[in-house]
Amino acid sequence: MIGYLKGKIIEKIGGSVILLVGGVGYRVTICPGQIVQTQNSNLKSQNQIQNSKTQSDQEIELYVHTHVREDALDLYGFKTKEELALFEMLLDVSGVGPRTAMLVIDQGVEAVQKAIQKSDVAFFTLIPRLGTKNAQKIIIELRGKLGSSGDLGVLGDSPETEEAIEALKTMGYTRKEAGEKLRGCPEGTTEEKIKYALKK
Repeated sequence: MIGYLKGKIIEKIGGSVILLVGGVGYRVTICPGQIVQTQNSNLKSQNQIQNSKTQSDQEIELYVHTHVREDALDLYGFKTKEELALFEMLLDVSGVGPRTAMLVIDQGVEAVQKAIQKSDVAFFTLIPRLGTKNAQKIIIELRGKLGSSGDLGVLGDSPETEEAIEALKTMGYTRKEAGEKLRGCPEGTTEEKIKYALKK
């Protein structure tokens, strides 16, 4: 599972970017707002726009969700761990797919959090692909999971912690559950962190 990528954007295609990492190009879907920011900050001239593709030398880092289906493997990238954590919570809501979840994330983590806390159905129904029924599901199912902004974060920034979380997710845990099991875990190897979480 891919959980993090750092590289240069070499191409933009629709709602995705091609991220060059170590000689390999990964196609990663990012939020529409981030696509616009990438265009505005990286274009040196109009000559760089050809066939709806944008080239850039900017190096960026993305926290990645690997979405596996029977017929595809898609990557979704986020600027922060908080965005990634909220995205994965949204995927746990019945009827909300990754494309819809990306549109929700594009509204901003803090705005989404406030809308859930205030039971603001109208906030969500203004988002394309979201009807009243699914908006209500998001509010009901996530209200108890969201506390402060920090609750969306992942414990620690070490690669070992990230790898342990990804491993626990393959065992059926959500990112939030994996984070809770790793809370208080001392520094160590990925294997040691996984063992700690499973014992806990």
